[in-house]
Amino acid sequence: MKSHFIEPAERMRRLPEYLFARLNAAKAAMRRDGRDVIDFGMGNPDQPADEYIVDKMQAVIHDVKAHRYSDAKGIPHLLKAVAHHYSKYYDVKLDPKSEIIATIGSKEGLSHLSLALLGPGDRCMVPEPAFPVHVWSAVIAGAEPLMFPLSDDAETFINNMEEAVQGAQKPKLLFLNTPHNPTATTVSLDFLKKVVSYCRKQGIFIIHDFAYKDITYDDYTAPSIMQVDGAEELAVEFITMSKSYNMAGWRCGFCVGNVDVIKLLGQIKGYYDYGLFTPIQVASIAALKQPRENVRGIAKKYEKRRDVLIEGLARTGWIIPEPKGAMFVWAPLPDKFKHLGSLKFSEVLLEQAEVLVSPGIGFGKAGEGFVRMSLVENTERIRQAVRQINRVVKDYQV
Repeated sequence: MKSHFIEPAERMRRLPEYLFARLNAAKAAMRRDGRDVIDFGMGNPDQPADEYIVDKMQAVIHDVKAHRYSDAKGIPHLLKAVAHHYSKYYDVKLDPKSEIIATIGSKEGLSHLSLALLGPGDRCMVPEPAFPVHVWSAVIAGAEPLMFPLSDDAETFINNMEEAVQGAQKPKLLFLNTPHNPTATTVSLDFLKKVVSYCRKQGIFIIHDFAYKDITYDDYTAPSIMQVDGAEELAVEFITMSKSYNMAGWRCGFCVGNVDVIKLLGQIKGYYDYGLFTPIQVASIAALKQPRENVRGIAKKYEKRRDVLIEGLARTGWIIPEPKGAMFVWAPLPDKFKHLGSLKFSEVLLEQAEVLVSPGIGFGKAGEGFVRMSLVENTERIRQAVRQINRVVKDYQV
């Protein structure tokens, strides 16, 4: 049947091609042809949620009352569990009634908060490379992102911000993401203190994406921005059940911090959704009450995978910095492939090594020259990928 074409909204013309969808389509086609593609693309946890969490959801799902609309902000016991989590692990006191709201994963919350805080004529700061939602949620809201180079040194980070702002209207807010996606950059509490101090003086609000807070390695512990004195006056922080508890598909996250901004997020969400399915919320309470060792066990698996991947690729001279957090390896292109650029190199690895990686250019211009490899395959599959990648790196003719 012939379709009647309707013109898209103008904002759709501002959205670029999603490079990751292009590579995923190529991966799917290869798998249909019987090729065994090893997928380091999306940061999609490969392990299931703990059995205790699943059992809790199954128990609640049989309650007939659980199938009705839930509390859109989050059921009270869940918000209290989040407040307890912050108190126990970060020594931060949060009011569950006014300083915490449940979101349908952190990506949904971030996107709707951009709509609540940004509009045409507004500007926001985004360190680059950047997770796409930090940029494009602002664009969809009609605002202009000001990009600046990411750094784990506070003075350099602040200087980069100031250089990006020169001659432009003062930005309204800063998107901050630590541990960082895609680069796995980590920062100290002192870094956060200096950035909060600077933003307070400049009147810039901070949105901290803390999705990888528990995925840390070696002796590193990721600090919460809420640990900074007075941060609740000019910041909110997003956390999620996705990575810490292998609950990515459950789509449960939270925004905590500034009372007025939490209220605004709740207001705009009221026009878009009726909240999370109640059994998911109850199961999330169970997850948050788990022993810390369970969460650390998940991080330890990623740490082992990191070591296998980096040590294996080093055997052919592909030297990659060792990250302290997040579930990614951010790898500079091997010297003989630098002229190709990250997208072409990713296509070479997909076609010749049957390994999917994410091209750095998909995270902004500053990501060019790198690829991101997600640690979402088991160690045996990673060893297999290493053999196939090393063969291509060794034999590829320039």
